[in-house]
Amino acid sequence: MRSFFKRVLWEEELTPAIDSYSKTMRLVVGALLGSIAFIFQSAGIFTGIGYILSMMSTGPLVLASLLALRIGVMTYFLTIFLLAMFQPSELLVFLFTTGLLGLSLGMGLKYLKRGIFIIPFAALCLTLGISILLYGFKFSILGPSVTSHFNSMVILGTLAFSLLYSWIWKKISISAFKVLTKVFSKRLSYRK
Repeated sequence: MRSFFKRVLWEEELTPAIDSYSKTMRLVVGALLGSIAFIFQSAGIFTGIGYILSMMSTGPLVLASLLALRIGVMTYFLTIFLLAMFQPSELLVFLFTTGLLGLSLGMGLKYLKRGIFIIPFAALCLTLGISILLYGFKFSILGPSVTSHFNSMVILGTLAFSLLYSWIWKKISISAFKVLTKVFSKRLSYRK
């Protein structure tokens, strides 16, 4: 049991170096990831499978932030701009939940390096975003049964969920980044 927690919380995940990619390629990939995040987040207007696809908009932001923090921020604002133009009903949800989680996870993976720091940082950002929506904007992000009156138990429950959700997204993001790095490195080696 002790080794499980050590592996989960203290495991140092080293992301592969992407310095071999040109700035233009990073910019194009960031714009593509922003468009993918927009498409995923826009699916939230549909019930059922749309909610699952909407949650997937976190992934492109994490990958863009791993390329470079500047690309991650650009991808975040590009997705916000596209949502404001074409799907404004999903803008607040992306701005304070899925997008914020993706950006904070990417920053954590790039700079904090250890799971014991990455997961709580991302979970705190997500909890803060949900709290701003729930108590600041009075937007019932957690459903109609949760009131917009301040409740510490709701915040603690949200934090517990955010810790688990951030851990899951950390694992998914590292796996996806390793796969993409292999694909891009093979393409770059074929061009040489």
